[in-house]
Amino acid sequence: MTCSVKLLVSGRVQGVYFRVFTQKKARQLDIKGCVKNLPDGRVEITAQADNTLEPFIKWCQKGPITARVDHVEMIELESAEIFTSFEIR
Repeated sequence: MTCSVKLLVSGRVQGVYFRVFTQKKARQLDIKGCVKNLPDGRVEITAQADNTLEPFIKWCQKGPITARVDHVEMIELESAEIFTSFEIR
């Protein structure tokens, strides 16, 4: 069964390669989905996995060394787009 979540990450997360590092970590953990910047300065991540998302979510709560994560809002998704890779949008 596929688990799907949306993460809304706030802090200093734009202009610091957050999306690139997120894609790299997702691929390491076999997470599918996407990451994109939002106009309000947050980053939105949609993540899907056949196993646990916990290690990926924990990483997102810290982010790369170039970022400062202040808050992560997590929304569990009942139905979501089905992804075959992890992409930057």
